Amino acid sequence: MTIGQAAAFVGVTVKTVRHYHKLGLVAEPERDSSGFRRYGSAELLRLVRVRTLAAAGVPLAEVGPMLDADTTSFAAAVADVDRQLTARIEELIARRDTLHKLADGDRALLGDRAVALLERMPGLGFPADEVAATREGWVLAKALVPEGFEDYLTHLEHALDDPRYVALIRGAAEAAAWQPDDPRIDELATAMAEHYLANPAQLKIVTGMQARTEAGTRYHLIAHHGEQQGSAAARALALVETKLRSAGVRIPGPDSH
Repeated sequence: MTIGQAAAFVGVTVKTVRHYHKLGLVAEPERDSSGFRRYGSAELLRLVRVRTLAAAGVPLAEVGPMLDADTTSFAAAVADVDRQLTARIEELIARRDTLHKLADGDRALLGDRAVALLERMPGLGFPADEVAATREGWVLAKALVPEGFEDYLTHLEHALDDPRYVALIRGAAEAAAWQPDDPRIDELATAMAEHYLANPAQLKIVTGMQARTEAGTRYHLIAHHGEQQGSAAARALALVETKLRSAGVRIPGPDSH
């Protein structure tokens, strides 16, 4: 057979066969009287073995030593390749599962309870941008403090049944459009702090998550997610935290450990 016929027989390109020759995986046959290299059964068998191992995922640098090894060494090499391929398959499956979760959206990232609360918020008067910001904050919270997320949802589920709490949180969302020096910010922060102090169960919405973190930085990232530094919303939350701290409530700052 010519090189073209041998390549077609094995199921590779002529370029691939020549690459195998260059790497020393398959010896080039001698030329015949017409000047063509003729591939016999020995060369074809070697090409099939090289192609089979390469197709199985064996790096070409390892193919030669494997083919030249004795039976025991070959079996050990095959077992090692099998382990590598298994690990690779598991990695690809994990990536595929991650893609599926992303495609599933909120329910996969947050769970049914969180999605139900997000779907409930518009009916309570929260605008779409506030619902979106809440969703992003919850994704961050679940990633940073997964062990406290379900308890947080439980406290929030009960709090959303309280019209006063809902009104205050809606007010905090509306404060995003205020100027940072708006006098209403201090009034809102005072009202929110007083409400939390009067309702210890709802105060756990603020303190429950940070109580489970070793570093205050995590809590700060979650609580202040999406806020622009110096904005009215950031100032309002900072004032609420300051008022709660002055009342003896433990709330860490961004540099707390």
